[in-house]
Amino acid sequence: MLDPKFVRDNIIKIKASETKRGHGTKFLEAFLKNDEFWRKSKAKNEKLKQKRNIVSREINHFKKQNKGVMTKIKDMRKVSDAIKLNERRVVEYFRRRNDALSKIGNILDPSVPKGKDDSQNVPLKHIGRRPNFNFQIKDHIELGKSLDLFEFDIASKVSGSRFYYLKNEAVILDMALQRYAVDKLIKSKFKMFWPPLMLNRAALSGGVNLSEFKDTIYKIDGSDLYLIGTSEHPLVALKKDQVIPEHELPMRIGGVSVCFRREAGSHGRDTKGIFRVHQFNKVEQVVYCTPEESPKFFKELQRNSEEMFKELGIPFRVVNICTGDLGNKQILQYDIEAWFPGQKNKKGAYREVTSCSNVTDYQAVTLNTKFLRKNSSEREYVHMLNNTALATSRVIVAILENFQQKDGSVIIPKALWKYTGFKIIKPK
Repeated sequence: MLDPKFVRDNIIKIKASETKRGHGTKFLEAFLKNDEFWRKSKAKNEKLKQKRNIVSREINHFKKQNKGVMTKIKDMRKVSDAIKLNERRVVEYFRRRNDALSKIGNILDPSVPKGKDDSQNVPLKHIGRRPNFNFQIKDHIELGKSLDLFEFDIASKVSGSRFYYLKNEAVILDMALQRYAVDKLIKSKFKMFWPPLMLNRAALSGGVNLSEFKDTIYKIDGSDLYLIGTSEHPLVALKKDQVIPEHELPMRIGGVSVCFRREAGSHGRDTKGIFRVHQFNKVEQVVYCTPEESPKFFKELQRNSEEMFKELGIPFRVVNICTGDLGNKQILQYDIEAWFPGQKNKKGAYREVTSCSNVTDYQAVTLNTKFLRKNSSEREYVHMLNNTALATSRVIVAILENFQQKDGSVIIPKALWKYTGFKIIKPK
């Protein structure tokens, strides 16, 4: 969320951003009202506590004088009751204030297009040639069956819909994509992490607004733990409640993990195959940096992902996400949408495979992650950015559908040959 002091000092700027997002000013007004009540209640409590101290001294004085003690004790009870009542008000106004604050979006970058939903995202560029087939193509489900790569029926019986078994070359291909992405990130000075796959609420709420993503996040019954939807969440929590010396910035962090998503809010969308599933593997990029450097690292993270898809030979486009499709934490987001020939009844479609986000200090405020300026005692919130490197299941779909051959085989991108040990997958 935003820093409360920043909100108080930038009301006009936030009003304009919230209006562009389509929120209006309701959340801002709720924050300002409850913030004022909270501060006034806190100030009142301080005065009451001072009064209690005075009465306490008077009681001691009157005890020594052996007179008027009961009157002062009654006064003490009244003050104590007033403090308890006011403390409840302080807690309630603070809760209301933070609830409103969590709903205020980050201040939008001027380049974010205004739009109602993902249909109004703005394409910025197209990379690569879409394949022209001179034969009747198959989608990835049909290819997976003929190549013996997936098992859906048994997975559905033992786990439910949107689960799957990878088989044979698909297993190797998944691991090859992970190692390929890891090697690319290491060359780009990233330190790699395999993070915890479960986080407590305090840590997870720093990376994601749980009220916004209740249809996505898995909760572990009987515990304060949630399964991660992406390694971004444990990676941004890595420095929770810490102060980082400026010389340690920037921090380039790569994450490799299994990801879990309920997808409860996507009924009827991509219910077959491995495009939209409850469990998948992903390599993630996260950067901690100073505020002045976050625009530069946004470009770097986006460039890293674009280079991977270029090397894999998968056609794609880059889109600027509009206000109606943008999350609260992002000031700017670019998606890579790969070309999937098997989508839309084999007419083909561009679908999202990476999301590059600059969230500035939005996550850092919630997680209380700051850095210390060189030669200064000044502490500031760090800026955080994230982007997908590769989500393996969707890339496998793109490889199968784009590089399928007339004889039913699939050519493996050359960049993966040293990781797979094979160059082609043939029908069984």
